[in-house]
Amino acid sequence: MQPALKTLDHLVLTVSDIDRTVDFYREVLGMTPRQFSPADGSTRWALNFGDQKINLHQAGVAFSPKAKTPLPGSADLCFLSEIPVDAWMVHFAQASVPIESGPVTRTGATGPILSVYIRDPDGNLLEISNKTDG
Repeated sequence: MQPALKTLDHLVLTVSDIDRTVDFYREVLGMTPRQFSPADGSTRWALNFGDQKINLHQAGVAFSPKAKTPLPGSADLCFLSEIPVDAWMVHFAQASVPIESGPVTRTGATGPILSVYIRDPDGNLLEISNKTDG
């Protein structure tokens, strides 16, 4: 058998304040927060969007397994949207979210994209992108 991966199921974002993060991703990016209980019986938060999710872990709270150095503000994430980047820019202005950069052309996983960059409350870099024809 040749090993092969199909898709990303979820990723983990270490944050300094779960409530502040949930509010930001819900209000600014339209993600759906959901509580879930992993096998250890604890209660955790995830942010759902499309067929993906981001699990949130509170910085400084021990659990295993985890990344070797889990730190708030260390992520750089790119999200694809069918909403035009220009409309996102208007939305960010209305939500008082500063634009870090953009719109700029980049190369995504499947081809050219047009991107705008913002930061979440922990300083993670978030790229909101539209696929383009090149």
